[in-house]
Amino acid sequence: MRLARLPVLVAILALVLLLVSGPGTRMDLWTFRTGFSLMTWATYLGLAAAALAILLLLIPRARRGHAKTLVFGMLMGFAATVMPLLGYYTAKTVPFIHDISTDTMRPPEFVAILPLRDDAPNPATYGGAEVAAAQKAGYPDLATQILDQAPADAFAHAEKVARDMGWEIVAAVPEAGRIEATDTTFWFGFKDDIVIRIEAEGEASRIDIRSVSRVGKSDVGKNASRIRAFVKALGSHPIQS
Repeated sequence: MRLARLPVLVAILALVLLLVSGPGTRMDLWTFRTGFSLMTWATYLGLAAAALAILLLLIPRARRGHAKTLVFGMLMGFAATVMPLLGYYTAKTVPFIHDISTDTMRPPEFVAILPLRDDAPNPATYGGAEVAAAQKAGYPDLATQILDQAPADAFAHAEKVARDMGWEIVAAVPEAGRIEATDTTFWFGFKDDIVIRIEAEGEASRIDIRSVSRVGKSDVGKNASRIRAFVKALGSHPIQS
């Protein structure tokens, strides 16, 4: 009976490590690197719990009378690995960058947000041709947008969309056509900064958005997905090249 409970206990430990990894980082109880380590150990322990449960299920003497407990331990072990392994898989399938812009030749620039990034490991300056090439290969759909509204109306609309998405507006400067905001990720509470640029394009408006992580070499696709969500909510269309 004790042996049958072991996978359950290991799986519970894995789930606890997983569940505290993100919230603890958000609450500044430890650094994001510690949070990642806790998630990694949760994955190892979850896989170990599932493997041990499967092994015991294959042994008739161990399985007899304890099959439900072992299956429960196996499922809990696998449950602890789903989110970390999905994140790992995503990180391997997206570009290893953290600065995404709809205009890679002339990326929108931060102004008001710069002081907030003083201690950030990632700089606010754009990475240049290498980053642009990686983005083009991984996110070819991201491009400058055209909104069929005059710049003043487009600015008001873009600001409303940003607020509706839950972003913290740091600056909104209509005369410069610039909106700056910060978004906080759900699990680890990472701060990602966004700058939106609105310019006249005939009677319409040309809109570019850039999203940059403050920490982490890879954003695991978060900045690109954020830009796509903004563009969809904005109701714009890509500029015709």
